[in-house]
Amino acid sequence: MDQRKSAAGPGAVTGAKPVTGYQAVREALRRQGGRQAGFKAELVNRPGNPTRPPILFLTGEAHRRQRAATARFFAPRVVEERHRPLIEQSAAALVEDLRRKGSGRLDALALDMAVTVAAQIVGLTQSDRRGMIRRLDAFFSVGTAMREGWFWRTLTTLQGQWRMLRFYLSDVRPAIAERRRAPREDVISHLLSEGYRDSDILVECFTYGAAGMVTTREFITMAGWHLLEDPELRARFLDADQAGRMAILEEILRLEPVVGYLYRRLPGQSETVELDIRSANADPQAMGACPYHLDPDRPRAERVAGAGLAFGDGEHRCPGAGVALAEAEVFLDRILRVPGLRLAQAPRIGWNPLVTGYELRDCRLVVEEA
Repeated sequence: MDQRKSAAGPGAVTGAKPVTGYQAVREALRRQGGRQAGFKAELVNRPGNPTRPPILFLTGEAHRRQRAATARFFAPRVVEERHRPLIEQSAAALVEDLRRKGSGRLDALALDMAVTVAAQIVGLTQSDRRGMIRRLDAFFSVGTAMREGWFWRTLTTLQGQWRMLRFYLSDVRPAIAERRRAPREDVISHLLSEGYRDSDILVECFTYGAAGMVTTREFITMAGWHLLEDPELRARFLDADQAGRMAILEEILRLEPVVGYLYRRLPGQSETVELDIRSANADPQAMGACPYHLDPDRPRAERVAGAGLAFGDGEHRCPGAGVALAEAEVFLDRILRVPGLRLAQAPRIGWNPLVTGYELRDCRLVVEEA
């Protein structure tokens, strides 16, 4: 039985060579010297670009050095001791607001949570959080990007430039100024210590916005949708301990990876390869029988992670995986315990070509009086 709720959309790189299956995709992700080819890599890597490439596009020694330097923000102990209290505080406030109002949108609540946590890690704390949420949501929404024709492409480009400027002036520049005055334990302070210019830091913040905020919103919304529509799974989630809840969330993410495709330029190959994460996570040789069935107890092959390749693999495996899982586990555990909570409207499903992943919008919740 196929229990996926999302569907694959078009790839982002035309003419890329498809790679499917768990083993083949994992080997490509682990290939030394592979370079990022998605997420607008053609703009970042274009000749004469004055900005430093963000960590997402680095490779080799440069990437290893930056990854090691920023690992302290995402280590499991740091997630548990530093980030988890903020996650719990944010989740409590959002759930209380939902109970007071009696209704809300799960995707909006999830974005609020994701932005709040990622902003603290990155250092985007000197501006109005609500305003930053609106600016990021507008920037990463599909909007006119899905329309064809030179007019819409031009309009999309101009809109993107304007939104990037607003993000810089309203959110990034104030944070940089404060960190120059008083450095903290966050990404922007680290980048300043490495000599990054404002334009370099802007690109990094944009990257973290896509990776740490937008994709986490989709993951939380998708997991909540599954749990709200499956009473038995919801009961199991609420009865489980932290490890048990994590196992359920990882299985949902395996079945519904937020990023559907990853792109690489591999050494010795002239063409870009399209790594099909969805096919890898549904490979029976890695995931066992009935790979489209949501089963937290499924016997996976040796050394296959609970979420499969949903967080990538190799040197570019998502550093914030632990943070995203912690956010989903804490927030959904709290919200699903609200008496009278039910799903009033399932989300609309779209496809975001920037992250080659699904978008879930207008997922409506109501809290009915007992």
